[in-house]
Amino acid sequence: MFSLLQSEAAAEVAQQVAPQVTEQQMSLIDMAMKGGWIILVLLVLSIIAVYIFSKKIVMVSKATKVDAHFNQEIRDLIHDGKIKQATQRCQEKNTPVARLYEKGIERIGRPLGDIQTAVENTGNVEVARLEKGLPMLATIAGGAPMIGFLGTVTGMIRAFFNMANAGNNIDIALLSNGIYEAMVTTVGGLFVGIIAYFGYNFLTSRISDVVFKMENATVEFMDLLNEPAQNE
Repeated sequence: MFSLLQSEAAAEVAQQVAPQVTEQQMSLIDMAMKGGWIILVLLVLSIIAVYIFSKKIVMVSKATKVDAHFNQEIRDLIHDGKIKQATQRCQEKNTPVARLYEKGIERIGRPLGDIQTAVENTGNVEVARLEKGLPMLATIAGGAPMIGFLGTVTGMIRAFFNMANAGNNIDIALLSNGIYEAMVTTVGGLFVGIIAYFGYNFLTSRISDVVFKMENATVEFMDLLNEPAQNE
């Protein structure tokens, strides 16, 4: 009989505790809202970082594709004297290497030094186009953790302010909001900063590959212009 009463009492306690445990569960959205206005700033920065990375990865992926058949096609057209067709083919290809070739083809007949300078200047413009937006990504990588730490400081100030106003009636609930803000903004700032940091370094390495390929393309194009004279 006593054991039965103990079982019923335990069941009643479990029923009372279960709703309390359920109420203590917190979703990621609820946790983020604890960070206050600083989380909104970090959210905007994360959207900007994702937009820049997505846009640049498409540009870089397209720029890194080298078509050997295209290079041979341009070579054959130039050797056959079909300069206009070669220019049109470069415009259809519409890649950084193709734009290098186009600029050089447009200046065929001028001194080789002038052609090489024009091609190199076009390469610099193409690299600057690929790198546009990377300084902003680097700024987010370095600034987001600092903004998160700013939230940490303001959260702790808020917690101590509430503690001072409470006097002798200190309750953990008074400190929870400030501590939540401090911890959540720290995590948010580090998360955004880490994502932007890895994205920046990944894009930088890919752009370095593009620069190397454009330098090779410049050398190949200048060799191409010298080939007819060598064959003679």
